[in-house]
Amino acid sequence: VQLQASGGGLVHAGDSLTLSCVASGRTVSPYSMGWFREAPGKEREFVAAISYSGPDGQILYGDFAKGRFTISREKGKNTVYLQMKSLRVEDTAVYYCATASEWWSGSYAPGYESWGQGTLVTVSS
Repeated sequence: VQLQASGGGLVHAGDSLTLSCVASGRTVSPYSMGWFREAPGKEREFVAAISYSGPDGQILYGDFAKGRFTISREKGKNTVYLQMKSLRVEDTAVYYCATASEWWSGSYAPGYESWGQGTLVTVSS
């Protein structure tokens, strides 16, 4: 599976940004797709995850993402989106998308088999 993340950029605090991730190379949609982020000098952090082939409505957010970020999927296109609102300087990070082919991995990073190259989000004050 190849993952292509896009949509990152430089924004001001309080702005919104939507990231996209397209999964290719599979004939069957992955079971779950997730977003993680890595800020300079920090460990990779879970952002959000959504089930793709599994039960509808299975969504999980990291605590900091609740109420500000929304994950969604576009069936048939193997695409997942991360809509981010009210961005803060501390949201600055490289955002990675990931897929798990056969199970719900949620916030468990080692459960994801494929990772994209990341897209940089920079939030200025």
